Amino acid sequence: MRFDTRLVQIGQEPDHGSGDVVPAIHITTTYERRMQDPLRYFYARGENPTREGLERCLASLEDARFAMVFSSGQSAAATALTLLDPGQRLISSDDVYGGTYNLFRTLGRYDIEVEFVDLTDISALDAALGYDVGMIWIETPTNPLLKVADLAAVHHCVRENGIRIVVDNTLAGPALQQPLRFGADVSLYSTTKSIAGHSDVLGGALVYDDEELHHIFSSYRAAVGNVPGALDCFLVHRGLKTLSLRTARQVSNASQIATELRGLASVGTVNYPGLVDHPQYQVAIKQMSGPGSILSFEYLGDPRELFDKLKLFSCAVSLGGVRSLIERPATMTHAPIPLATRLKLGISDNLIRLSAGIEDPADLVEDLLAAL
Repeated sequence: MRFDTRLVQIGQEPDHGSGDVVPAIHITTTYERRMQDPLRYFYARGENPTREGLERCLASLEDARFAMVFSSGQSAAATALTLLDPGQRLISSDDVYGGTYNLFRTLGRYDIEVEFVDLTDISALDAALGYDVGMIWIETPTNPLLKVADLAAVHHCVRENGIRIVVDNTLAGPALQQPLRFGADVSLYSTTKSIAGHSDVLGGALVYDDEELHHIFSSYRAAVGNVPGALDCFLVHRGLKTLSLRTARQVSNASQIATELRGLASVGTVNYPGLVDHPQYQVAIKQMSGPGSILSFEYLGDPRELFDKLKLFSCAVSLGGVRSLIERPATMTHAPIPLATRLKLGISDNLIRLSAGIEDPADLVEDLLAAL
């Protein structure tokens, strides 16, 4: 079964009793045990049929045996970090989502050190390695500078060390990039974004093919209860069915916008992996089936005035949805990152991040160019 068919079919099999082609939403919190032989379901914090259908579909998209969904992307990320032991180091992409940066700040209380490295530079990663590194955390493309790490090269660099690789694949999504194919141990998603795709539900997921990891993650989730409800799982799974269709339109829209922005008097650097002068253009071609729906650019004016002039782009955080969004990372998604760190990375007050939706590209371009 091919990718697009899996999106629609896996975990959505017709109900054997009623014939429903859309499976029932199981909102129960507990289960009658005398009706189960053998015992399959116990309590919804641990097991739920609606949740399991979504998990089977997500796992199938990366040809993995396991996927686990959570109440948010942050919940999924926090669960992945439980693989670290006190005293270990975490090496992370230097340019990461502000929420991830905030999450990493909590690790100090567990005696876990975080070292931020430009993972597009394999020599820098090699220099940072040591016996105490327990995990490599890769965000690719990064948020908001759209840097692309070579996943196969990172895996080759650390494969002898037994270091686990977690890839935050939220910006690309499984339709454009599948990290497990390049040696990653875990693919992480905020399913709130392109997977659900309609800006109406929170969720997160981990996808992996390791039975030991499955035991660790499932035990932790059952203990702390960071599970999504059945209605949330239904909404994420409903959005997932159109992932490929939406992604194709969004990538096309983002590509056209990036091209139009280049050379404008009010625009400086444009960051988009689909542009041939992007520093990791060839890496993106190698491991991604498309350059994504997110781009960022330097605006040589007052961002507040730009936002006020836009009619079709909503000034809002998040990304990957059907509606086009625009934001200023320095004061929005990446506000938790200290000013000196942001400026060192290139996240200035004039950096604008744009998430292309599925609207008509001509309307989006006209709206943006008129405002610029």
